[in-house]
Amino acid sequence: MESSCEHEFCKRLERIEAAIQQLRSQPVNKDWYGTEEVAERTGHSPYTVREWCRYGRVRASKRRCGRGNSKEWMISHSELERFKNEGLLPLRKHSA
Repeated sequence: MESSCEHEFCKRLERIEAAIQQLRSQPVNKDWYGTEEVAERTGHSPYTVREWCRYGRVRASKRRCGRGNSKEWMISHSELERFKNEGLLPLRKHSA
């Protein structure tokens, strides 16, 4: 038969395990995100995020990826947070 002390210990252990599981399921914050990760975190398509970068609607920079001359858009964590709180930046005016 289980004593009340053992029962309380088991309940507490279950709560701790549940809290650890919840922490594991949360996304990890990074310094920089690719367009795929930003798309996943914002609920938009990767194409849409790339277009935002291309038109300057979010602050992003091109970084080398993989081999060769290919580059991908990278968005900082602070810019991702800014976007979540404030939305897209206004469209830049292109000179003809």
